[in-house]
Amino acid sequence: MTRTALAPRFTGAGNIEFADHEYPDPGPGQLLLAVQANALCGTDRGQYYDGSDVVPGHEAAGTVLQAGEGASTPVGSRGAVFLMDFCGECRSCKLNATNQCLAKRADMGFTNDGGYGPYELVHESNFFPITDDIEIGNATMLLDVMGTSSHALGRAALVRQDVESVYIAGAGPIGLGLTVMSKLKFGADVPVYISDFSRWRLDFAESFGAIPLLADDLKAAGSPDLAFDASGKESARRAALDLISQRGVLICVGHGESITIDVSSDLIAPEHAILGSEYFRYDEMPGNLAVLAEHQDLISRVISHRFPVSEIGEAFRLFMTGETGKVVITQEGAA
Repeated sequence: MTRTALAPRFTGAGNIEFADHEYPDPGPGQLLLAVQANALCGTDRGQYYDGSDVVPGHEAAGTVLQAGEGASTPVGSRGAVFLMDFCGECRSCKLNATNQCLAKRADMGFTNDGGYGPYELVHESNFFPITDDIEIGNATMLLDVMGTSSHALGRAALVRQDVESVYIAGAGPIGLGLTVMSKLKFGADVPVYISDFSRWRLDFAESFGAIPLLADDLKAAGSPDLAFDASGKESARRAALDLISQRGVLICVGHGESITIDVSSDLIAPEHAILGSEYFRYDEMPGNLAVLAEHQDLISRVISHRFPVSEIGEAFRLFMTGETGKVVITQEGAA
């Protein structure tokens, strides 16, 4: 059986229309969710301008409406959707490196319908249940804001434990997530510098304890031990690498441009490390849920705007100005 409901259709050139969309019942091991919230992401930019064959949205949270054969998650369970529909059987998955699955079934919101529509069909394995104390819109923070950021911090910890200062390039939602998670991990006394070209974003980051820097004047950051590039820009990565201390680490979180290095002066002599950090592992979600439960008031402040799905076009227009934190779309009538 299929159900038909209105869902936003991204037709390209910044146009979003509403049209009937069909959602099938869940098959074996699947769940049909009533989506209640989905956070906007810079990665949506491509679908916003180029259009999409599926309903976008890869930071969804909602409630289980139906469970397919073999699924054990009770109807009525609330939770968040892990972007990568990992196989669970490959070498990476067996080591819990589910963000590096070698046989992904889907990327939710990119290859399969995502969370801007009223329903989402997912495998039970990439649905993460949340506790009753978490407001459903705040549950989206478990994904890119907390998950991606905390995974990047974990990557940095592989090669550098003595951290006295942190630098973040880019004060968008991921940069804000890195700010909050760095403060929670290292404590209020460890300075977190952040740069951007947007004065609005810098002021917003400062409200979370970051030290704002204009992107063309980074000297005040000194020589930080960790640098995170959340911008995806080659110039930002190059500047961060030039900035970090001996034994410092540059962690590239934002997809985008490249970086050119001199192996002797950039890596060998200062013993620098350059690491990539892709999304996060599903098994990191329980720890992040505990952090969110303890610091929900703080972390939810990363959400600067909430719009009903009927105003999704206006939400995207505002988000693209760069004068927002995280923006969350809610379904009308969602609890």
